[in-house]
Amino acid sequence: MVFDFRSFAESYVDELVGTLAEMPMDSLEKFWNLVEATRNQDGTVHFIGNGGSAGTPSHSAGDWSKELSLRTISHVDNIPSLTAWANDTDYGNVFVGQLSTFLRDGDLVVGFSGSGNSSNVLNGIRLAMENGCRTAAVTGDYNGMGGGGLADLVDVAIVVPSQSMERIEDLQLIINHIVKEAIKSNHGL
Repeated sequence: MVFDFRSFAESYVDELVGTLAEMPMDSLEKFWNLVEATRNQDGTVHFIGNGGSAGTPSHSAGDWSKELSLRTISHVDNIPSLTAWANDTDYGNVFVGQLSTFLRDGDLVVGFSGSGNSSNVLNGIRLAMENGCRTAAVTGDYNGMGGGGLADLVDVAIVVPSQSMERIEDLQLIINHIVKEAIKSNHGL
């Protein structure tokens, strides 16, 4: 039997388009409002994420800092700090340690986790809340978990309506591009 790549790819695209069509626009708009409020108050956006969901924070921090002139830090990119916190304390503290150094009043911490149950992301969000920061999550319905514990913890949760980790991670980047382009359009950038 020969693998039918074309049918596979068409099915993947169809499922991705269907997931995009079901995007929770109210949550997406609330997320955009949080980013705008952070930008208007000269705050910093802190991105944290685990596993495959660590790629989007890295990509988006580069985009947002360059194109929006918005202080944006991806805490997944400081490998020496991340591994030091993991080695010297616990992997669950890799973002708590970094955020404890950088958080300021008026900042926004955005957690990325396909399942919404990554302990290091949850711990980072809790620290942000304890420090009076805004919080948001970009997660998914992986294994029917509805965004996991992360969705219930944050000020705004965007739960990608898919149980596929791949579709969730696809949409994480699309969500960041939508918000970035909306800010650029809103401010004539």
